[in-house]
Parts: sequence; structure tokens; C-alpha cells
Amino acid sequence: MIRTAGLTKRYGDLTALDGLDLHVAAGTLFGFLGPNGAGKTTTIKLITGLLRPTRGDAWIGSHSILTEPLLAKAHFGYVADTPFLYDKLTAREFLEFVGALYGVPPDTARTRAERLLKLLELEDAADALIEGYSHGMRQKTALAGALLHDPPVLILDEPIGGLDPPSSRRIKQLLRGLTARGRTVFLSTHVLEVAERLCDRVAILDHGRLIAEGTLDELRARAPGTASLEEAFVALTHGAGDRDIEEFLEGTEAGDPEGDEGGAPPAGPGPALPRR
Repeated sequence: MIRTAGLTKRYGDLTALDGLDLHVAAGTLFGFLGPNGAGKTTTIKLITGLLRPTRGDAWIGSHSILTEPLLAKAHFGYVADTPFLYDKLTAREFLEFVGALYGVPPDTARTRAERLLKLLELEDAADALIEGYSHGMRQKTALAGALLHDPPVLILDEPIGGLDPPSSRRIKQLLRGLTARGRTVFLSTHVLEVAERLCDRVAILDHGRLIAEGTLDELRARAPGTASLEEAFVALTHGAGDRDIEEFLEGTEAGDPEGDEGGAPPAGPGPALPRR
């Protein structure tokens, strides 16, 4: 349901994404991981048509995001890491607006909106302006908008950040239920425990390049001696081990050698200031 071929994005001398080839099958909950600055959000913006690639292409189903953008966009729902919402609308008005954009018949849009507001526990605030919503409520409103037209693909960039534990659990159950019914979820997250518990397959991006892709067992096999996704992730991305933390803490316990000699700087006048 999602495919990229040679997907590349350059900004002058900086290569943010370098020749990404991905295949995400229908009904898969696909985790997309990487350190800060690895190129995850750039990838998502390319797949959703918010950025134009330097080279390569992406497809949603059979539709190219470059040559058939409207058809491709009709087949997915998208939640950005910081979703844009219209602050002067209520959640109910926002969902009505989204339904109109996607050509959902008004009666169908209203019925789906009411079900989503109830599902995501937004009923009590549905007629309040979005500008007064908390971060978590805004995330849930954006997710409701992404689901309103019942797309076969969901593309989510950090959808659980800022949610309280009950809401987070509810969203995770929803995502698993959607994939069990044939929907495809492309999930970018920094919370590796979420990826480990939810995802069928995982891809790891580092410095704009795909360095690993597979099931959790396959990723652990690529990093012998690792028991968790977090350990495999650190090993595969060449993250710093724990020794530098231990050395820092040992230095903290021992004290700063220079500070031991001199202690606090002596009191007295500071450096002379130049005259004008």
C-alpha cells in the first residue's frame, strides 16, 4: 500500500534522504524509526506530497504522489507531529470541514464524526473552540480528521506523544484493530516500547539512509546479543554505549580537578572595561 523507489531529498550540499526504497504491505502496522535528524519527517512529507523529492517517487496503492497527487492523497489519512488545526473552529465543525474536503456525503460525515468524537473521548468538548484544547485533545482531533473518510492507509508522525496513559492505550488498541481489518498504518515514533509492542515490521533510518528493515526478530538477529528493540536500535545506529555515562558520573563523584585547586573564583573587581 505504500512504496518508495529511490526517494531522495537534498538541500544544497545536505542530503536529508538518500535513495529510500520501501515496500509496506496492506494490513501492516509498520514502524518507522531513527535518531533525531535521521530523515523520518522528511520521508513522511515526501510520501504525503508536502515536499517534492529531488529524485525518486512514492506510491499510495497504485497512485504516484507526483503524477496522481489527488488520487494518492484520497487514499490516506495523515497526522503530523504538530498537527495544523483551525483554532476558530470546534472539533465538530473541523470534522464537517474535513468531510467536505474529501467528498464524504454530509449525512455519512456527521455519523462518522459523532462516532469518532465518542471513540476518542472528545464528545464533551466537541462544541468548544479548538484554540482551548490541550495538546492531547488536539492530537485526537487530528486523528479523528485523518480517519473521517475511512482511508485504507494511515500515516502518523508521533501520534501518541502528549497523550495521557488511558488515551494512549485506546489509540494503540484502535491502530491494532484497524490493521486487523486490512488497513495499513505507517507509524513514526521515538517511543521504542510502542513500536516493539505494536508493529509487525520496522524500518530504521539513520543519516537519511535505510540501515535495517524487517520483523523485530529479524532486527534482533542483525544485532547479536540484543534482547529488546531499544538495544537493537542502539547497536544498529552505532549509538553511544553506557560507558560514557559511567565516565561522566565517575568524574562527577571525583570532582573537577581544576575546581579542587582553585575553588570558587576570588572576589574582587572584574576586568576593566574599555573607555569610549
